[in-house]
Order: sequence, then C-alpha cells, then structure tokens
Amino acid sequence: LLVARQPRWTGVRADYDRIVKQRNALLKSAAPVLRRGNRGARRPSRPEHEPAEDARASALHTLDVWNSHLAQVGSQLLYARLRILRDLAPHVAHAYEEVSDGAGDARLRYQASLHEEAAARLAEGEVPEVTELTELLLESLEQVRAGEIERGVGMVGPHRDEIVLSLGNLPAKGYASHGESWSFALGLKLAAYRLLRHDLDADPVLILDDVF
Repeated sequence: LLVARQPRWTGVRADYDRIVKQRNALLKSAAPVLRRGNRGARRPSRPEHEPAEDARASALHTLDVWNSHLAQVGSQLLYARLRILRDLAPHVAHAYEEVSDGAGDARLRYQASLHEEAAARLAEGEVPEVTELTELLLESLEQVRAGEIERGVGMVGPHRDEIVLSLGNLPAKGYASHGESWSFALGLKLAAYRLLRHDLDADPVLILDDVF
C-alpha cells in the first residue's frame, strides 16, 4: 500500500532489504569470531592470538557500519509505515463498521521490534521524526547486540515488525470468528481503496473475488 501510494518507496524498501541481507550474512559468517570476548573469557596474551583479536575488532567495526546503514534507511521506512498506518486507521474503523453493520471496533496497532519503551510509544500511535527513529533503532540494536551475535541473525528493524489487528481490546488473530476475519479483510481492502482514492483524487481499481 505504501508503494502504491508513493512509488518512490520501492527503492527505499529495496535498499533496506539489501542491507538486512548483507548484515545477516555478516552475523552468520562472522559469528564464531564475534562471540570471542562475549562470554567473559580472558584475553590471551600470547602474540599468536593477536590476529584473532584483530579479526574480532574488524568484524565488530563492520557490524557497527551495517548498524548505521540499517538505522538510517530503516528509520525512513519505519516513519513512512507509521504515517500510513495513522492515515489508514480511521478508514479501517469506518469500513469495518459498514461491513459488519456496526458489530465491532476495528483497530490497527504497530508492533515494533525496538526496545520496550520505544515500542510502547509507537504502539500508542506516536510518529517520531526520522532522526529520532534513527537513534531509537541504534539504541535497540546496541541492546540486542549480544543476542544477535549468539543467534547469527538480526533481531531489530522494520523487517521484524508486525501490524496487530484488533477487534475492540482483543487481537483478531486467535479471537476473531471466521466471519469477523473475512469482514476485517474486506474492511482493510476498502480502507486502502478509500485512502488511495483520496490521495490520487481519482478512482483506483478495486478487485474483489468471492466476497461473501
């Protein structure tokens, strides 16, 4: 929906996907090197161990560089997602009310992979500026550094985020009936259509199959 609304985000998303792929490749391939020193092991003093320490320092520096890239590009994507979710939410609530004949309150909430305090702010609908989101991503990456090194995979960033769909105070996943789930899906489609219609000042093409 973000790309349909503003096609330029195709490039941003492609850049972000590339960064995530290369950063994960570093975490996976350099995991044994990066783990040295993370378990409280005493640094060997013999000269023959110096190359291993140099390799670890180099890998950590490279990881820091990729963290910076991920935060810079990821913050742009995160900002755009938060804004479009804020714009979409009232359309979803209205569309679901129409489809269900007023039988529920459809809500959207962004579940970020950032540290707990920052994630709570975004879940409440706050949309920080890109510069602040960059800092929040860097802080969160630093907090999970040991876990990422241990697992060999990235744990923070828009690629790890979710959108939580709720009916009232309960998440639709696991609680919504079959009919409510279909109504929610239809409400999302109608809401996206109306948002694009407002932005484009024209009628987009809306295709629905076997709605009932």
